[in-house]
Amino acid sequence: MMKSWLASLAVVALFSVGAASASDYREIEWKNLIPEGYTPPPVRSQAYYDMNPEAMGQPEINAPVVEALDGQKIRIPGFVVQLQAEDSKVTEFLLVPYEGACIHVPPPPPNQVLLVRFPEGYPIRQAFNPVWVEGTVTVERADGELAVVGYQLDAATVTPYGG
Repeated sequence: MMKSWLASLAVVALFSVGAASASDYREIEWKNLIPEGYTPPPVRSQAYYDMNPEAMGQPEINAPVVEALDGQKIRIPGFVVQLQAEDSKVTEFLLVPYEGACIHVPPPPPNQVLLVRFPEGYPIRQAFNPVWVEGTVTVERADGELAVVGYQLDAATVTPYGG
């Protein structure tokens, strides 16, 4: 009886810790990264860029950011654009709001791109599907080969979207 009670207590404690850590991160949407009054350029299809190759550059590289996000713990869904990998795991990537950004079509404005660092790594095989990222945001511009970013995120977790 005592073992059963201890096992139940351990399970309750485990779920309590998980619930507490999940509440540490505020779930946000991509629109929360855009300051009020700013309208990002429209997302266009690959066919548009095939017919207008001059439009392939990243638009509005000086797009405004939301300074109030600096230092906040957030949870946001998105798509991975791999930058660095070790041992079949992605350790640094761009998180973007839609599939194909930075690869098939130009990157979105910097206020719609996060540079994510995740030393633990996320399996490369799973990185082609959408993910949830939890971590602490820094509002800081970074110029990279693929895109200029307006936000950086030190990830605590990266998990499959829907998981």
